[in-house]
Amino acid sequence: MNPLAWLYARQGVVALGLDRVRALLARLGHPEEAYPVALVGGTNGKGTTARALAAILEEAGFRVGLYTSPHLVDFRERIQVQGRPIPEEKLLALLAEVRPHAERLEASFFEATTALALLHFAREGVEFAVLEVGLGGRLDATNATEPVLSLVTNIGHDHLDLLGPTLRDVAREKAGIFRKGVPALTAAKGEGLLELKARAKALSTPLWVLGEDFGVEGVEGVPEGLSFRLRLARTGEAKAFKTALLGPHQAENLALAAVGGRLLSAPWEAVERGIARAQNPGRLERRTWQGKELLLDGAHNPEGAWALREALRFHGLLPAALVLAFSCDKDHAAMAEALRGLGPVVLTRYASPRSEDPKALLPLFPGAKAVEDPMEALEEAFSRESRVVVAGSLYLVGEVLRRLEGLPPEERWQ
Repeated sequence: MNPLAWLYARQGVVALGLDRVRALLARLGHPEEAYPVALVGGTNGKGTTARALAAILEEAGFRVGLYTSPHLVDFRERIQVQGRPIPEEKLLALLAEVRPHAERLEASFFEATTALALLHFAREGVEFAVLEVGLGGRLDATNATEPVLSLVTNIGHDHLDLLGPTLRDVAREKAGIFRKGVPALTAAKGEGLLELKARAKALSTPLWVLGEDFGVEGVEGVPEGLSFRLRLARTGEAKAFKTALLGPHQAENLALAAVGGRLLSAPWEAVERGIARAQNPGRLERRTWQGKELLLDGAHNPEGAWALREALRFHGLLPAALVLAFSCDKDHAAMAEALRGLGPVVLTRYASPRSEDPKALLPLFPGAKAVEDPMEALEEAFSRESRVVVAGSLYLVGEVLRRLEGLPPEERWQ
């Protein structure tokens, strides 16, 4: 039996709240108190920002733990120390240790996984942990820690059913990772930013805002990926960076990580090296399939879909055929509006009841074809164009990657 089966069985329920995870951490000896923590929340881009910040801190000489979600191919991707996934034998030992407490407390999948990660980081002697917030912020399991830095990438329309109904409501939940007197950064705009500023003022949280306290300029596509300049309004400093990541939107995420790294005392040289080597699998990730170009992108909400559209045009990656699968709980019409007209579309599904029936999406994409199996959908798309983009869900991207590696599909909810 898969040792993770008991954990995966807890995937179907989203349980917001801190009581269970705090009780679980107490039973485990409060591992979250063994090292300083940076929390990275937001609607989109938090995975990139978290990975880049971890890379910067590693380049600055820290031993760093990184916790992200979801994984693409292997659960161990979620929990890394110095860029290396948790070894299987250590994962199994920690699972055995955490499981009885998690079951007794009826902890959710994400709560148990978060506790497991925090315990691993303590055992591994990390000097810093970067935690990607799962959902929202205020009641997310990662918020059971006490951060020394909080980052909110942006405020979008995802999960309005749980965090809304308005963008200000969403922003209020995400501002829940702010702490009194603890520095915070954001790239949010509009009414979301207004709410973040109000919460920061109420908490006396020093808030650095993209476009006010620091800015991004000169964003250009280069053969290796992207180049941009970061300017600090408070000091007048300007620094140039290059990254292998694709998409002009990534410059803002990397700017947050850069300023965050500086606030945590990383020298500019470490910031530059960290950004240069930062990666985020499944986000405009380039692959080849039977000698043809395959792009994998986890855009799973309207803001992400528009960013994908802009990135494909920015880097000259059109024409391309699209293989798309959407989750049931997403705004299908808004995502379709962003992705229509880029090329022929093949609709499919990933291996979970959470995946929308591709036939139900056909009215949103005139001329599209529905193909149930993702790999057959990939073949159909490549019969139409020599470049294919797989998008609409990180779970679809993960399933395609698993299938490319000869692994079976994995039912996914979180």
